[in-house]
Amino acid sequence: MTTNAEFKTKVTSGVPVIGAFIKTPHPIIIEVMALAGYDFLVLDAEHAPFDRTTLDTCLIAGRAAGIPCIVRVPVGQTPWILNTLDAGAAGIMVPHVVTADQAEALVREVRYGPGGRGFAGTTRAAEYATRSLTAHKDSPLAEVTLMAQIEDPEGVDNHAAIAAVEGIDALFVGRADLAVSYEYDDFFAPEVGDMTETILGANGAATGLYCAPGEDTSRWRRAGANVFVVGSEHTLIASAGSALTKEFKG
Repeated sequence: MTTNAEFKTKVTSGVPVIGAFIKTPHPIIIEVMALAGYDFLVLDAEHAPFDRTTLDTCLIAGRAAGIPCIVRVPVGQTPWILNTLDAGAAGIMVPHVVTADQAEALVREVRYGPGGRGFAGTTRAAEYATRSLTAHKDSPLAEVTLMAQIEDPEGVDNHAAIAAVEGIDALFVGRADLAVSYEYDDFFAPEVGDMTETILGANGAATGLYCAPGEDTSRWRRAGANVFVVGSEHTLIASAGSALTKEFKG
């Protein structure tokens, strides 16, 4: 069992961690994936049909299974950030972060205080009012992992400044969006690989990326990455099922 604070410490101290995207908004999926030994899961509210209720039930399942759950929010705006963190998420992954100013605004959004998120002492994140006001007010500093996704040309240009923002815990490279943004036809285009390698070497924040199941991660580890999201429950189901049926059919 890993707490949210322990997970953040691993990420920010450079410990290699492996996770997977979750596309199916159901708590049983969380339980099953937790049994597979992942360090964390990413609930993909950007590209999958999560809403406030399904996020809530999946985060409850994550807590019960002892696995930290990051939520990839569709937009880095107050309602999503507030609701997700109140529900007890280990952190958020924000798509399309392109400037240091945007990164600084996100840091304020995940914290309490002037310009920050609204305070409630009776949420799951606050242990249902069993924490003191002071303890809960300071909890985001130790417990919330903030990941900024770099997936646009402007984000590539500004990635070093974004990584240098205090409170940005990790940069997460979106290679598919980078390939599309630069009008490459291949997710594995050499130019995308070179950009990825540069971003993964940023100072001031941990770095990571999505990898396909079976992909060699040694290049990215050498570049500095320690946060790896490998596949999703969909890719794992499809690949395992495909291998089984191909073997059966000869």
